[in-house]
Amino acid sequence: MDTTTWTLIAAVFAIAVLLLLVIKFKFQEFLALLVTSILFGLAVGMGPDKLMEVVVDEMGGGLGQLALVIGLGAIFGTVLQQSGAAERIATTLAGRFSDRNIAYGLGLAGFLVAISVYIDVAIVILVPMLYGVAKRTGKSLLYYGIPLCAGLSCAYTFMPPAPGPLAATGILKADLGLVIMFGVICGIPAVLVGGPLFGRFISKRIFVPVPEELDAAADHAGEDSPRLPSFASVLGALMLPLVLIVLGTIGKNALAEGTAARTVLTFIGHPVIALLLTALYTLWFFGVRRGLPPDRLQKMATAALAPAGMIILVTGAGSVFGGVLVESGLGEVMAAAMKNAGIPLVLFGFLVSSVMRICQGSGMVAMVTGATFTAPLAQAMQASPAMVALTSIAIACGGAAYSHVNDSGFWMANRYFGMSVADTLKSWTVMKTTVGLTGFAAVLVLSAFVT
Repeated sequence: MDTTTWTLIAAVFAIAVLLLLVIKFKFQEFLALLVTSILFGLAVGMGPDKLMEVVVDEMGGGLGQLALVIGLGAIFGTVLQQSGAAERIATTLAGRFSDRNIAYGLGLAGFLVAISVYIDVAIVILVPMLYGVAKRTGKSLLYYGIPLCAGLSCAYTFMPPAPGPLAATGILKADLGLVIMFGVICGIPAVLVGGPLFGRFISKRIFVPVPEELDAAADHAGEDSPRLPSFASVLGALMLPLVLIVLGTIGKNALAEGTAARTVLTFIGHPVIALLLTALYTLWFFGVRRGLPPDRLQKMATAALAPAGMIILVTGAGSVFGGVLVESGLGEVMAAAMKNAGIPLVLFGFLVSSVMRICQGSGMVAMVTGATFTAPLAQAMQASPAMVALTSIAIACGGAAYSHVNDSGFWMANRYFGMSVADTLKSWTVMKTTVGLTGFAAVLVLSAFVT
């Protein structure tokens, strides 16, 4: 058996081991990725010393910028969440749209909220706010809930600084400004089709009443709700990092090197500086300015870094896996095979993340794995920065779709909508799949214009 064949067999073996560890033995994703990387490296003949050198170098190198961005993004999101930003966006947009068009407002609200707030937390906060509207109009809860959740799903899986797309962007070494731009372009049709359009369709076929016990709990919680910040202040905070990063990308690509304007825009548009400025701004505006004591702000920031730490480790382990794959020569082998078969890079990334999503449930792991296997190919094929950024969105589309019983989000929707498992599959699962497939269709259209 030649080396190339054995490397391909070992890669298939590595995927099987990763799935087995996560699904069967319930390994934490970080440990599963690390163990799989070491087993694959040994299987393709890397010496122990060389293997551990790659593991340590890739763990450190892969997290240089990403750890800072994820940590700062987590602080930013937690402060917004604690200040009532999610409720303000949902209530304001829902109030400004008529009953006929409220689904579009809820889709937009979900998209804005999930840029900074974890999707599970957003569901807990926002879905109970729909109970009163559903009772007042007598419509199925799905008429309002599906558009909201489509917006949440789309932003959480398409748009940095949400952790999944941020991790994929880091592993692929994609331009963050381009990823944000493509995320918005592909996200708009995904939200529209998976949200208001599908919500209107499915709500006519499945009537979901407001869950009485959850409605009572939501009413009780609302009695002590804190004073909410203004809509303009929340929107400004959400847009600040995105605008700064995009300005940095424009400055780097459009202005002459050495000019003062290019230097300033590139500096403030660097993802670390953009997120640092945003985190400091939100701590002051939504914390100090509103009279929160320093110890409360410190506890907020500390609590934010707990989940961020695990995301950082998973992302680092994904970089390790990618480094071992590159070192094995798998990237060149698969790149040659893809060119011969005519498989586009975006399709490969989408398929890998889709398979992982279906098999083990976690969108984060699906995106990290998809980016890990795609990064060596992008490098071997010398893909342009725009194509790499678009591939990051394709991977995100695979990580967004196919949510079913092995995904925690499926059970969150099942509980907060008060549906049976069958109805959750017909509504939530189809909505998530529609978002992913519509987004990927937009990726394919854009890829025809990107070299």
